[in-house]
Amino acid sequence: MTRRIIDVRLRETLKARGMDQKRLAEMTGLTTRTISELASGKMQRLPKDALARIADALNTDDIRDIITIERSNDEN
Repeated sequence: MTRRIIDVRLRETLKARGMDQKRLAEMTGLTTRTISELASGKMQRLPKDALARIADALNTDDIRDIITIERSNDEN
């Protein structure tokens, strides 16, 4: 069965832009813990407000800079 999974790309995007999580936290007003949990994929729910703040800070209109949805083949 094919299912969809959320792939958080924030860490890769920050690296490509030469920015660290602390700087992003400062720019967004989000805590470094929130940014860290988002970047590591540990956060189970993705708050729309946080995503919007991150998009603003990264000056992007493309959500794929932050997250993507991919297909995963689940054999169960």
